[in-house]
Amino acid sequence: MVASEAAPFIKTGGLADVLGALPKALVRAGEQVAVVIPLYRRVKLRDATLAYERLRLSLGPRTFEANILEKAEHGVRYFFVQIPELYDRDGLYDGPGGEYTDNHIRFGALCQAALGIVRHLFPADIVHCHDWQAGLLPVLVRDIYAGHPAYSRIRLAFTIHNLGYQGSFGRGAMADLGLPERLLRIDLLAHFGNLNLMKAGLVYSHFLTTVSKTYAAEIQTPEFGFNLDGLLRARRDVLFGILNGVDYEAWNPATDRNIAQNYDVIHPNGKQVCKAALLKEMGLPESLMTRPVFGIVSRFAWQKGFDFLASVANEFGSEDIGLVVLGSGDAGLENFFARFAEAYPHKVAVKIGYDDGLAHRIEAGSDLFLMPSRYEPCGLNQIYSLKYGTLPLVRATGGLEDTVDDATGFKFWGYSGYELLNCIRFAADQFGGERWKRMMETAMLRDYSWDVSAKEYIGLYDRLMATV
Repeated sequence: MVASEAAPFIKTGGLADVLGALPKALVRAGEQVAVVIPLYRRVKLRDATLAYERLRLSLGPRTFEANILEKAEHGVRYFFVQIPELYDRDGLYDGPGGEYTDNHIRFGALCQAALGIVRHLFPADIVHCHDWQAGLLPVLVRDIYAGHPAYSRIRLAFTIHNLGYQGSFGRGAMADLGLPERLLRIDLLAHFGNLNLMKAGLVYSHFLTTVSKTYAAEIQTPEFGFNLDGLLRARRDVLFGILNGVDYEAWNPATDRNIAQNYDVIHPNGKQVCKAALLKEMGLPESLMTRPVFGIVSRFAWQKGFDFLASVANEFGSEDIGLVVLGSGDAGLENFFARFAEAYPHKVAVKIGYDDGLAHRIEAGSDLFLMPSRYEPCGLNQIYSLKYGTLPLVRATGGLEDTVDDATGFKFWGYSGYELLNCIRFAADQFGGERWKRMMETAMLRDYSWDVSAKEYIGLYDRLMATV
């Protein structure tokens, strides 16, 4: 597997969670798995070994030498590509001035290094590429190095984690990566005149996957396809939706060390202890113990639909409910949440930034979890919420549609703040009753473990190998 990040080594989002958990589940099922990521400045490695020294990589007019470090964890072999001039930076993808202008080179080098690892360290039957950062690799295997004996039998899977981020670069990027101009065609790598590395992966991989069944259908439409829907419709016979799992070792109220008291579906009373502790930590009044408290843990981005909430903030503030928010991102949304907390200090508490321990305490201490996303390829927090007996309130899209139903949460379908507000009011009316208790129990018993998803991937890999 080739990706730009993997937990627990480096994480900015759900991609890292997948690369931390799916490989472990595959190993438990009997597969041999390696993961290749860059060695960023922020990656802290202990007990890693130097697996290969001075691996020579050629990208267009430039050459790089990479050291490959290796560390085994849970039976997975993790390889780290060390090229200081490309990865020894403060940020993963961007710095103070925005996205790094050489990101195509940085992740092109990652793809070249991954093939070096296949050649020298881990001969692979399948290379599974994740998102645009690994999009060059299928082009290398099936075009640039076509016929190379080390790669000729490799089968390629490519997973779309979020089609909204595509790795689009100007025409000059072709020369930077050593790609011939003949590939900059509308049916190959060209997208509105630019090189598109997401499209590269979609065109050249044998099988395509994405992270929920509903999202697999949605991305074939103009509404969610980000101008690649035509290509995805053309490849629909090899496009599969496999729902992400979650790591219940990390997200389980029965064992979670971050929360005030452990609890489970048999002994649920600890959830009330967690709610009281959360209200105290966030400076909210004890009176909210008898009213529904909503939680949010999220990036603040247009995708996430928080502008729907902003459009009905005053109406929300007039309801007898609470809200606890943890997140960061878009400056306008950060300002909205900060002002919202100032306007309703006895109902709304906000922390800008990220705090993993607090994220767990919000899951455990909230009654409902709010995810009004415009689109959501899979989503993880709604699945964590189910396990914690925190009923999700979501817009019915992507993985939210696939994981939340009337027995476990609340959904709305439209694109307006008032539809969100009506759903919030309906949920608040249900709070604390017998139906609510049944929903909590049903939610906590749902199984979205990676072992379930891993079986689907193994079935896909078997089909992929059968095409050799």
